[in-house]
Amino acid sequence: MSLCSTCQTPSLTQFASPDLVESIVYGGLDRAADPAWAESGAATLDDYARWCAHLCGLACLRMALGPSSPSLFELRDGALKYGAYTEDADGTIRGLIYAPFAEYVRDVHGVDATVHRHLTVEEIVGLLDEGRSVMVSVHFEIRRPHRPSPGRGGHLVLVTGRTADGGLHLHNPSGIDAGTRMADMTLSDFEPFFAGRGVSLPGQQVTAPVRMSR
Repeated sequence: MSLCSTCQTPSLTQFASPDLVESIVYGGLDRAADPAWAESGAATLDDYARWCAHLCGLACLRMALGPSSPSLFELRDGALKYGAYTEDADGTIRGLIYAPFAEYVRDVHGVDATVHRHLTVEEIVGLLDEGRSVMVSVHFEIRRPHRPSPGRGGHLVLVTGRTADGGLHLHNPSGIDAGTRMADMTLSDFEPFFAGRGVSLPGQQVTAPVRMSR
């Protein structure tokens, strides 16, 4: 588990093989072809392949909990018991659902998770200044911020600190390389992807050097 040199938070992906993320999300690689799937803690390959694309929020939680965090699928099993994910009759997976997720994090991991149903970019900065990190809902294409945002929300990233120029330092569990897994963004670049909601967790505010990742 590697630590970010900027914020000392682990850099983790929701897929077991970080070097295959780009092939999975853009190249159509079958998630069942991930050779490291067992490292996720999944009981079977089928379980891993079905769920890993839905576990960005739990990958963020793993990063926030630090190097001693349980495996991704241990967290999945715990979150399921609290109703943080649901499954439709046809097998469609729904979630992450913030309120039961926060309850799970507080009860099981002893971490003060707070749901923010309405959140501005400026309020994210305020939470960072209070010493918290923030899981925020963004469009998954935030990993390519040089392109126009196709929407807002549907994916979760962990904002761990501020840059020296007032931007945000974030960890993206579906980043396609080191620069997008641990990225710095200006507030104006970040805002078009942001859905205005999230969950804050205890953390340590870090002021990072100015380094815009593209």
